[in-house]
Amino acid sequence: MRLVPLAPGGPRRGGPGHLPCCGRALCLLLLLLLLLGSCLQVSGRTTGSRRPNVVLLLTDDQDEVLGGMYVPSALCCPSRASILTGKYPHNHHVVNNTLEGNCSSTSWQKIQEPHTFPAILRSMCGYQTFFAGKYLNEYGAPDAGGLEHVPLGWSYWYALEKNSKYYNYTLSINGKARKHGENYSTDYLTDVLANVSLDFLDYKSNSEPFFMMISTPAPHSPWTAAPQYQKAFQNVLAPRNKNFNIHGTNKHWLIRQAKTPMTNSSIQFLDNAFRKRWQTLLSVDDLVEKLIKRLEFTGELNNTYIFYTSDNGYHTGQFSLPIDKRQLYEFDIKVPLLVRGPGIKPNQTSKMLVANIDLGPTILDIAGYNLNKTQMDGMSLLPILTGASNLTWRSDVLVEYQGEGRNVTDPTCPSLSPGVSQCFPDCVCEDAYNNTYACVRTMSALWNLQYCEFDDQEVFVEVYNLTADPDQITNIAKSIDPELLGKMNYRLMMLQSCSGPTCRTPGVFDPEYRFDPRLMFSHHGSIRTRRFSKHLL
Repeated sequence: MRLVPLAPGGPRRGGPGHLPCCGRALCLLLLLLLLLGSCLQVSGRTTGSRRPNVVLLLTDDQDEVLGGMYVPSALCCPSRASILTGKYPHNHHVVNNTLEGNCSSTSWQKIQEPHTFPAILRSMCGYQTFFAGKYLNEYGAPDAGGLEHVPLGWSYWYALEKNSKYYNYTLSINGKARKHGENYSTDYLTDVLANVSLDFLDYKSNSEPFFMMISTPAPHSPWTAAPQYQKAFQNVLAPRNKNFNIHGTNKHWLIRQAKTPMTNSSIQFLDNAFRKRWQTLLSVDDLVEKLIKRLEFTGELNNTYIFYTSDNGYHTGQFSLPIDKRQLYEFDIKVPLLVRGPGIKPNQTSKMLVANIDLGPTILDIAGYNLNKTQMDGMSLLPILTGASNLTWRSDVLVEYQGEGRNVTDPTCPSLSPGVSQCFPDCVCEDAYNNTYACVRTMSALWNLQYCEFDDQEVFVEVYNLTADPDQITNIAKSIDPELLGKMNYRLMMLQSCSGPTCRTPGVFDPEYRFDPRLMFSHHGSIRTRRFSKHLL
């Protein structure tokens, strides 16, 4: 995670750090508690200052380059649900990008939306809350309330119908549909999001703090760049790292089925996609620059935390998989995280293990909300951001994904059996119903490991030592110490049944960790393995 300014030349940040109380007179404090629930001022600024503002910038499918954080699922809707709820997928029950998978379903709206961190910011902390862009992949579906549905907790709502587009889309403007065409000056979505965000900053109330979530389509397909950027990066190619265009030896069958080496046409396709992705991000750069300048102009920049991240990573040719996400490897589960704000020193990098389930708790902590009143699985990053010393932090996070497959044979690939999906013309498929896995991603002073189990007939296991093998080429599941393997298996079971505080218990390499090998065995004496739920909803 890099802690850097989002725009060069901005004002110097420093200022007082995180304090536990607001310092107001007791009667006024009691009044605040009555009006705002349990949100206290968290800054040491003068008593007349307002609580900090927060801006969350979320891109779509942007892989990590600068050091970042982990996502609990390498797919848009489950990951976005984790950001909003602060929960792992097994607790918010969004398992894929479909209504049937709980993506913006009526069940999600009824059970999870009232408890998202924006809903708490609005109802308990008195924040103005603004949303613009892609929400969840099935938002606006007629079977789930259509575009008239505005989730609880949002004061201003400018949400895209369904998945990312750049032109010819429909927005829900506070519950009313507005169609856009293909005129760049009025319809290019990234620019539209920038404009409505600036409008919000101009017309919002100055008596309340604000939270903004701006969710861009870039760099998601169809990778439509703004006209002025369509010739940028002409000589850029997708990274040729060690796992590019090689066979996925000793990996799950879905990875092994990729054709190696890739054809020249496949490589040209993914190189072109990589360039176009970068081109779309240039408009995001413009959006960020405009936002920073407006906050600086209004005098609010020094009292505003800004987070920049994405929902999941992306691969371009790794292990001969053309382009997509969904896999358990670093390129799909690691995303950028850049933060600036009051009390954060610039140009720092933290090596702490963070995940997107931490964003909600962090933002609520900034607002002064008592995190013990939530059921979130994540942790507040605020102590890390403000340089707290002697900090106790986690050493592992959970990653889980439920694969998707078609019940019929793909007509373009008759040789493939039913059960696969996301297939390319050369019959390389990126997903399957038994591409269902769960992983423990562990980082400690001595170990940098990933342990994964698949829900298939062989309960396939992949283990990687990322210190020696950062490109995850060699699966060491059959050579690693069996005792350590057993501990990781047990830890995985614990995390997949965790909720709230139990998701933050000591990991395998923590001094406080306790392992009872008797729990590894069933009543019949056989080794117990992780069983995946078939009824997550």
